[in-house]
Amino acid sequence: MPKFKATAYIRLSYTDDRSSESDSVSNQRRLIENFVERNPDIEVVSEKIDDGYSGIIFDRPAFKEMMQDITDGNINCVIVKDLSRLGREYIETGRYLRRVFPAYGVRFIAITDNIDTAHDSSGDDLTVSVKNIMNEAYCRDISIKTRSSLDVKRRNGDFVGAFTVYGYMKSEDNKNQLVPDPYASRVVRDIFRMRLEGASASKIAAELNRLGILSPLAYKKNNGLPYAKKGYADKADCKWSATTIIRILQDETYTGTLVQGKQGTPHYKIKQMEQRPASEWVRVPEAHEPLIARQDFELVQRIKGLDTRTSPKEDTVYLFSGILICGCCGSRMTRKTNRAGGKEYHYYYCPTGKKKGCTHPVMLKESSLIACVRDSLKAYIDNVASLETLLADIDQASINQALAKEYSDHITDNERRLEQVLEFKARLYESLVGGMLTKEEYASYKAKYTKQAEDIKESIRVLKEKLTDVLENRSERNRWISQFTQFATLETLDRRALIHMVQSIRVQGKKELAIAFTYEDEYKKALQLIKLAAQNQQAEEFEHRKAG
Repeated sequence: MPKFKATAYIRLSYTDDRSSESDSVSNQRRLIENFVERNPDIEVVSEKIDDGYSGIIFDRPAFKEMMQDITDGNINCVIVKDLSRLGREYIETGRYLRRVFPAYGVRFIAITDNIDTAHDSSGDDLTVSVKNIMNEAYCRDISIKTRSSLDVKRRNGDFVGAFTVYGYMKSEDNKNQLVPDPYASRVVRDIFRMRLEGASASKIAAELNRLGILSPLAYKKNNGLPYAKKGYADKADCKWSATTIIRILQDETYTGTLVQGKQGTPHYKIKQMEQRPASEWVRVPEAHEPLIARQDFELVQRIKGLDTRTSPKEDTVYLFSGILICGCCGSRMTRKTNRAGGKEYHYYYCPTGKKKGCTHPVMLKESSLIACVRDSLKAYIDNVASLETLLADIDQASINQALAKEYSDHITDNERRLEQVLEFKARLYESLVGGMLTKEEYASYKAKYTKQAEDIKESIRVLKEKLTDVLENRSERNRWISQFTQFATLETLDRRALIHMVQSIRVQGKKELAIAFTYEDEYKKALQLIKLAAQNQQAEEFEHRKAG
């Protein structure tokens, strides 16, 4: 009759050499089973497995379950393959062997190390101590080598993360090299474009959901790509959200700069991840192909710092939000709506006011402000002669072709998903007849797949409308590009034109504005080029007259 009720404790660390089968879960189990067969006084009543946990820490789920069984009196023996399976930390492992286990009358057996606390001759304190020290030294050595290797790779511009950022994938030829994901990269570019056009993060998320474009997590799940298994990934409904959009807009990876080492563990004995200061991040510019121009990325970051409030009834940002500044106190001016005689009048005013210290607050009518800024921009653009040449290089036909391909790819992807959903729906009846589903489960799944199919069909319809608009040159983005190519006349003033051209507008008085243009350096360079071109032309004319 067995007198020892034992737990077979098995641990496999990610840092173990997986090319060797000796430390695999199955081999540890087989070794313990063979040992128990030779010792009839021991009965294994439970098995605890910590798969993927380092021995340097003891905060392991299966280990804690085993300790609970010990304190409850359910077991009085622990069997492991070797001492390192119990733990690799010298002090804590020794505490369990010399204090905790003896206090509960637990027999401890490490088979290959020939340690059995039921027999004094099986291993003395010195032998166990030396083994513990060697196990901890091994863990420390592995940690140092791993950290050094990863640091070298990061500084060489090699991607060492487990999961790629949305919009990129690992190269087939080099797993440490990021390359654009053909589908997701276009979605990222659209997100930045919509933000520059004045759309808020929530508006962008709503539009992507309306078009049936999968969120980063849903896209990775649907395409069998690796993704983080905790946190948001556990939610069933993983759609686009404002938080996801903001995270993408702030990620410098899209400019071609690889930023790694943002978090890590402070010590090899501490596995809790912590955020590192930006000064310790490893940044490697031009590590991979950029999706977003550096200039556009920085513009988006500048927009983030503005007071980009939206109307309660709209999802787009106010035209002058965050740009208009009181020339007296420096406060950002606020938009206000007054109603009189059944009409609405919009104004911008200094929220500080005289009561709070602004000595000369000004209130401006929005329509007058728009006219004044538009005229100033027209004069600014008209003076940059080189701008016309720059805009003339825009190839409308190429843009239309790229847009058509983008919408076509979205349609193809949705059609594939629709076919998949309809196939799942068709199999439901067979599962019901075969007894794999109850009637309630059948009805639930049928309703679910029907709703998914309807949503996808609607997304395809919207995308096909947009494709038709592109092919007929009526798309929203094409209209915007047409407006951009006509900046010389600037017939309309919208948020994107304003945010591209203006850094800030200081209101000095009702009729006095100080506009700081975003491209003032380019403006000065253009004037220098114009001046130089004029000088060259005069020199050529002089030489021509002299020769004649």
